[in-house]
Amino acid sequence: METESEPYVRLATLRQLHQVMADMNTARSLADTLQTVADGVVTGLGYELACVNLVRPDGDLVAAALAGNSAAEALITGRVGSRASWERRLTMGEGWGDLRFIPHTEGWVLDEDDVPQWYTDGPAPRFEDEWHPSDRLFAPMYTPSVSGGGRGELIGVLSVDRPRNGRRPGAWGREALQMYAFQAAIAISNARLRANMQRALVRLEREQQALRASEESFRQAFEYAPSGMAIAELGGDQHGRILRTNDALCRLLGRPASVMRRYSFSDLVHPEDIGTLLRTSAEGGRAELRLGRRDGTYVWVHLRNSVVADTADGPRFLLTHVEDIEERKRRELQLAHRASHDALTGLPNSAELRSRLSARLCARPQALPPGAVAALDAAYGHGELAQPAGAAPDGHPAFDGHGFDFPAVPEPFDAFDHHVHTVAPEGETDDGTKGLAVLFCDLDGFKSINDRFGHNAGDEVLIEVARRLTHGVRDGDTVARLGGDEFVVLADGLGRADAQDLAVRLRNAIIPPIRVDGRAVRVGASFGIGWAHCGMTADEVLKSADERMYVEKRSRPKQHRRAG
Repeated sequence: METESEPYVRLATLRQLHQVMADMNTARSLADTLQTVADGVVTGLGYELACVNLVRPDGDLVAAALAGNSAAEALITGRVGSRASWERRLTMGEGWGDLRFIPHTEGWVLDEDDVPQWYTDGPAPRFEDEWHPSDRLFAPMYTPSVSGGGRGELIGVLSVDRPRNGRRPGAWGREALQMYAFQAAIAISNARLRANMQRALVRLEREQQALRASEESFRQAFEYAPSGMAIAELGGDQHGRILRTNDALCRLLGRPASVMRRYSFSDLVHPEDIGTLLRTSAEGGRAELRLGRRDGTYVWVHLRNSVVADTADGPRFLLTHVEDIEERKRRELQLAHRASHDALTGLPNSAELRSRLSARLCARPQALPPGAVAALDAAYGHGELAQPAGAAPDGHPAFDGHGFDFPAVPEPFDAFDHHVHTVAPEGETDDGTKGLAVLFCDLDGFKSINDRFGHNAGDEVLIEVARRLTHGVRDGDTVARLGGDEFVVLADGLGRADAQDLAVRLRNAIIPPIRVDGRAVRVGASFGIGWAHCGMTADEVLKSADERMYVEKRSRPKQHRRAG
């Protein structure tokens, strides 16, 4: 730099400095900016040697760029000095504004630390302001302050050496170096910002490419999945509305995609399965239920829901996988049917008969629980319950030796099960009571058919008897094969006369000849009528009907029981 007395500086010098700053701020990359800063110190500020020491993320400083001496550049560039050593430098010596000058009389203590240094030779100074080869001058660079006052964060240090005029810089030189360091800090900060933005843009572009690839993979997996797939709304007024379906689901339900978008899954599910669907949608779980086809039939499917969430807005929609399990359900139903039905006749078997009968019966309490009588007494006293029929003079329910009876009002201690008790007609005459009749049927003359014509013929007879019994009862009645040639009919809501009429009709339906292998055979039937009521077990009910059947069988002439 020229040596004019401040503040008089040649216009050419200012133009040169301006050009250096312009080059510094238009560099294309951080590396170019750093090198331009070092070159600018040499060309624009008149120093023979300049080094840019950049603060790394770990806090230490690396010699990032050097200008003025190729040998020094090869030796120093890339080497690292610790933050502690640099902090010591920036607190030593003389403070020239933001600059820090360490004269050779103090700097000797820094000769052996870990900061990379370049030693220059030269004669000892002859004048007071002459530059000594061991003098050190540093210009710290700080990020621009956000608030507009004070210093920002230290991002680097400019090291300069050997002014061309051989003198320590005066006021103008110091201010110029300080201003240059300030502009260099801005340029470095901007270059870093641009580099970070470029990296962010590259990363964003890669993420977008990965997202597009992922979306395309999802689209192909969704569209071409061999099983049904659907996307539905989650939450809001349109909860459950179908947004998108794949071809497999459209084929399964026989509905085009444009039509499917008019529905929600609740519109398609079987009415009995709506509760299961709602629980599954809420929990994002899985369930087996029935969905309606276009032709009005239903198909069993396995639904597997996944709640797809947005990181900002939370759950967005349901991704539903729909698997056709109709064939498996059919096999399961067949297995269940085989377990509960007779393989020969297709009628409910003994286990299923007992299950259905037990479902109608309950074990009635044999005595009031502790405190119940007092509670009832208090209730009657306050008029909360009607006086029970058959009550004793003291107002308590009558006791007949088998338990308390409340024919007029519900039993307070029995309110927990809401069970409608099964009752039976009393006596041998029809008193108008309707009950659950159990007709025990035993075929007469069946053994002789097995003996004469073989078991295949006997099986054909059993199949035909089962068919005639089934056609002879009402819808809702149960015809079961108990075993061998024994059948049982459960008929609810019959009086005593109704049950007897049913037994006669069924016996008359069995008597006509049965064609087996081109011949006509006959069997008779004996019926015993038992009545089920709560307090009995299923076996007790069947035993009662069986005993009455044997009474009826013995009471009929033998010739009326023969068949052939």
